[in-house]
Amino acid sequence: MTDRELVEEKVVTTNRKARHDYEILDTYEAGIVLTGTEVKSLRQGNSNLSDSYAMLKNGELWLLGMHISPYSHGSYANVDPIRSRKLLLHKKELLKLHGKLSSKGLTLVPLKVYFTHNIAKILLGLARGKREYDRREDIAKRDAERSIRQRLRR
Repeated sequence: MTDRELVEEKVVTTNRKARHDYEILDTYEAGIVLTGTEVKSLRQGNSNLSDSYAMLKNGELWLLGMHISPYSHGSYANVDPIRSRKLLLHKKELLKLHGKLSSKGLTLVPLKVYFTHNIAKILLGLARGKREYDRREDIAKRDAERSIRQRLRR
């Protein structure tokens, strides 16, 4: 077993809608720049990834639209819940992403937020939007697999 497999992840929130609306081509793990009260609020599970996305701006990766509720015991230290947050990736990964995102129809969608070694991380998916007929095909496949499993149990 590698060190990566032994690491315990505490998942804070997931974006279940992302896998329904997008075809995930590749995933990237990034750190998030947060304030102290945002970290405390995340530990309580007060966050929402729906309608959020990541974009490259001036060679930096930013997360837009993620909602982290204000910490209940934080007063003046609380910040705007939907502010833009900087994401941390290696320079080579940023350059690779820049090349991939320049192609038509690809976007970066957050899939889940979690803590690893007490550090907040986010899993980003390089995604292409699904069309309506693609979604219907996925639902049909899922239903067929479910019925096969039920028949095998009997």
